[in-house]
Amino acid sequence: MIDKTIASYFIENYGNDPILIKAPGRINLIGEHTDYNEGLVLPASIEKGIYFAVSENNDDTVRIETFLTQPEKIVFQINGEHQKFESFWGNYFKAIIEILVAKNYPLKGMDCVFGGDIPIGSGLSSSAALCCGFIYALTKVSGKEISREEIALIAQEAEHKIGLNCGLMDQYAVLFGKKGNAFFLDCKDLSHTYIPINLEGYSWVLVNSNIKHNLAVDSEYNKRGISCENIVKEVQKYRPEITSLRDVTLEDVKKVSTVADATDCKRAKYIIEENDRVRKMIKALTNGNAEEVGNVLRQGHWAMSTQYEITTSELDALVKIGENLDGVLGSNYALNKPMSDGAALAAVP
Repeated sequence: MIDKTIASYFIENYGNDPILIKAPGRINLIGEHTDYNEGLVLPASIEKGIYFAVSENNDDTVRIETFLTQPEKIVFQINGEHQKFESFWGNYFKAIIEILVAKNYPLKGMDCVFGGDIPIGSGLSSSAALCCGFIYALTKVSGKEISREEIALIAQEAEHKIGLNCGLMDQYAVLFGKKGNAFFLDCKDLSHTYIPINLEGYSWVLVNSNIKHNLAVDSEYNKRGISCENIVKEVQKYRPEITSLRDVTLEDVKKVSTVADATDCKRAKYIIEENDRVRKMIKALTNGNAEEVGNVLRQGHWAMSTQYEITTSELDALVKIGENLDGVLGSNYALNKPMSDGAALAAVP
């Protein structure tokens, strides 16, 4: 077990029993790229995750190391200063510590060893798990716990700080996941509820395409956000109360299509229709309608492929293979990142 390995390493190298924390990864059943448009999402946490072993120290430093991903040990001062480091994950921790220092959070020195069984860069929100788990660890050690809602906001701010303008879906899925349920989140008001995802006679299968990505340098993600903002600006010229695509209609997109970029219009249309697919999926799951679940998965994938253009040839191939297999109801690039490695999510008997 990965958690026992990390705990044993911590005890051997730091000499005391640590606090153990697990931050799970997540999949997204439907609702891709809607979160940063104040839309609707339906993710679910998974068994794989990132594990932290932590304890307080008296050195006024935060010492962090891993031996499972990119091995390195980084030392941060609790005032936000740090030594030079090479590991990509150091950027997340650096951003988090800087944010907490700016908020005058009472940080204490901490020793931390982490690792996990989420494939890094696999579209299973390893970065959200990394950030949320680390923030939670800091609060446990420092003795001033904060709400999970605030942890989500700090984790999102950290991602923005390193250049990824993400929404809040990943963080909420990591922090609020519940076994056997999807997590319905309205990203406009952050209201949420649980939706049972058990389909009698069927299983959810996650297939890794083994294509890697690095969201921190993936400009395509931010380009999609700009497309959405462009349409909102056009609609605001006659509907000034509009603040996001959440309240833009297909009729609005049609109306501005004569002045807006065609690609921007196509992407906005996808977001509006994807919100509706989330509603359809919730209804299908609630009613136990497995066939309709498959239909929504298929519709969502090919809309992502042709309208929002965020899949890869490998992902499209996996979905096509699934469509030709007996018993596969539907498959979807059910991961919320553009040009991701991704996986195909299928409901099979």
